[in-house]
Amino acid sequence: MFLGLISIAMLAWAGYLLKNPINKGDEQKSQVYTRILQFALVGIGLFLLGSRSFVIIGANEVGHLERIYLAANLPPGKIIAPDGEKGPQSEIIGPGFHFMPFVRILNEVNTDVPVVEIAEGQYGILNAKDGLPLRQGQFIADEWQEEKFQQMLNATHFLTEGKGQKGPQLTVLRPGKYRINRYLFDVKAAKALDVPTGHVAVIRSNVQTNKSCPTTSLKNGKEGAHVATPIVPKGCIGVWDEPLPPGRYYLNNRAYIPTIIPTRLRTWVYKGGYTRRKIDLRVDDNGKISQTETAEKLPVPKNAASSAILVRVEGWTVPVEMRVVVQVHPKNAPIVVATIGNLQKVEDNIITPAIRDILRTIGGVKERKALDFMLKREEIVTLLEKAIVPEGLKAGVSIQEVRMGEPAIPPELLVATLREQLAAQLKTTYIKEQQAQKQRIAVERERATADQQGQLVKAEIAKQAAKHRKRQLQLEGEGEKLKLIEIAKGQQAQANVLGKERAMQLQALEKTLDAAIKNPAIVKVPTVLVNGTGTGYAGAAAVLGASNLLETIKGLKANSKKR
Repeated sequence: MFLGLISIAMLAWAGYLLKNPINKGDEQKSQVYTRILQFALVGIGLFLLGSRSFVIIGANEVGHLERIYLAANLPPGKIIAPDGEKGPQSEIIGPGFHFMPFVRILNEVNTDVPVVEIAEGQYGILNAKDGLPLRQGQFIADEWQEEKFQQMLNATHFLTEGKGQKGPQLTVLRPGKYRINRYLFDVKAAKALDVPTGHVAVIRSNVQTNKSCPTTSLKNGKEGAHVATPIVPKGCIGVWDEPLPPGRYYLNNRAYIPTIIPTRLRTWVYKGGYTRRKIDLRVDDNGKISQTETAEKLPVPKNAASSAILVRVEGWTVPVEMRVVVQVHPKNAPIVVATIGNLQKVEDNIITPAIRDILRTIGGVKERKALDFMLKREEIVTLLEKAIVPEGLKAGVSIQEVRMGEPAIPPELLVATLREQLAAQLKTTYIKEQQAQKQRIAVERERATADQQGQLVKAEIAKQAAKHRKRQLQLEGEGEKLKLIEIAKGQQAQANVLGKERAMQLQALEKTLDAAIKNPAIVKVPTVLVNGTGTGYAGAAAVLGASNLLETIKGLKANSKKR
């Protein structure tokens, strides 16, 4: 600016010298000095003016102008000058060299404004400082159509032909670089909406972009549940009836409020928050049963929906642990948002109170027993499912499964049954022990038998030998019997022939001879045969020798046969 004033002053001085040349006394010299000074002033002035008549803008910069001289004033309430008025200009200067006469003299040039860059995963929210005012009840400017997006960024078109509105803009900048007039627009980065897999995004819109929107009531006709926000078609004010599937979206968070709803199966657990008591039974060596009570305080797990449900039955308090599997179908996700807000509020404000109330109602039936929660689990779960499923559907939640954990039955109700079972088990144990003892004795007997196997074999062999000897003696006896019978027959025949007396003498003599034959040393007689003249045996009074004796016996036998 200062150099521009100097250049103008020099040019004015040069013009002054045309009318008032330098006076040096000598007219010729005065004209020469005047011309030299004029040329110098004009040259310097033109140089200075030329240096103030161009602009160089960098590749990542945007040139902004603010008019100071030789222009009309802006109308009241206006901030940006679309037609060259004084003040911030709607025109911006792109990158490169630009020759613009007197641009730096008439304007304040700002080249330090960087290009607007929106990073990946973000979007830019625009706020216009000038333009038409918002309509009554309007809190954000109308949306620009996709094909007119570049015209919106042109400040001159925005303020004149485009009839842009001042204030926050519904249209946003997607990732990329933009050359925009920063005198007109403020830009603020925001995070894009990322809908993960297994989820949907339900949009509650605060603006209407659809020209025809139906009149809606605050009641869901399908389920009959009252909703806090009307469910409307996309583009209308309210909860959109079409949730956004998984993906990335660049939605202005001032106009569109997303609620992420999981569509996968989820498990809500009701566990802990009570003291579990139990009675342990012990049996000593004498079979006597004793009992000991223990107590354990169970905290509520961090990932649990709530504590276990306390049910009052027959005057007893029975803590019941539950597990509920739920799912939100994408088509029902808008109902969840419209009725209560999100899935966590459905869990805390609808499902949990309903389960507690239904279980307590089931336990409060007159015929209900405390042990039914252990012995009739399927019946109780069926009653619970039948009552809780409609409650979930009213809020847009499908209850897939209800399961009841192990109830904490008061141990006093179980002691009698446990003692009876233990006594029966002891009886069975005693019987089995007795059978085991018998089996052990049999095993020991078999083991002892195996150890004495050698002696048993010998005894068996001896037994078999004795039987064989017995049979042998029996056969020998029968043979001896037959022999004696035959001898007796022979002796009888002999007696019949010789007579009994002589037969006896002959037998005596045969025995004596048999003895002599077996032991010849007992015979000590000479070998002289004495023989009488009679017919008897008187002559055989002496035995004369072994050979003579034999001859004598032979003769007696021959004589006996002759007779």
